[in-house]
Amino acid sequence: MGRTTPRSGSGRAWQGRRPPEPGFTLVEVLAVLAVSAVLASTAMPSLRALAASVRVSAAANDLLGDLLLTRSEAIHRRGRVVSCKSSNGSSCADAGGWQQGWIVFVDGDDDGQRDASEPLLQRQGALPADVRLTGNGSLARYVAYVGNGSTRLVGGGFQAGTLTVCRESAGPTAARQIVINASGRPRVQKTTVGSC
Repeated sequence: MGRTTPRSGSGRAWQGRRPPEPGFTLVEVLAVLAVSAVLASTAMPSLRALAASVRVSAAANDLLGDLLLTRSEAIHRRGRVVSCKSSNGSSCADAGGWQQGWIVFVDGDDDGQRDASEPLLQRQGALPADVRLTGNGSLARYVAYVGNGSTRLVGGGFQAGTLTVCRESAGPTAARQIVINASGRPRVQKTTVGSC
């Protein structure tokens, strides 16, 4: 009569004490942090290079898209449409590189400069601080398309050359080049430049 039946689980070794909480010890957490720090320090240069490559590629694609827009609008309007470097987003710049930004406009008077009355079709702001964009020869200041889709200088001569996008560097670095051929068709190619 005086016997009691033990309750379920009362035969456990933890009777009267709380069982240990699942988790990690401080030593385990510190070991994981140390390994993570080593891995992060080895991966950071690669991540920086990847981010720089993405910025260069994005800038080249932005300019290529605007050059294709310029060409398309020239064909559609049967007249001169110009992309030019611009620091203020409303008029063409004579100095500096294309990294300061550019505009696309209808060049109604065929002078290669935007007047206040000429429609502004597109505006691109300045590129990231470490990205450079330069044009060689006749592409240093502007690219002008005429009604048949070819490029022409203000004086009437054909316009061809290369616009180079790269990350600022004293040594060799990966770059993208937008090559415009004699018929005015732009294309992008990967290359390496000696410095940027």
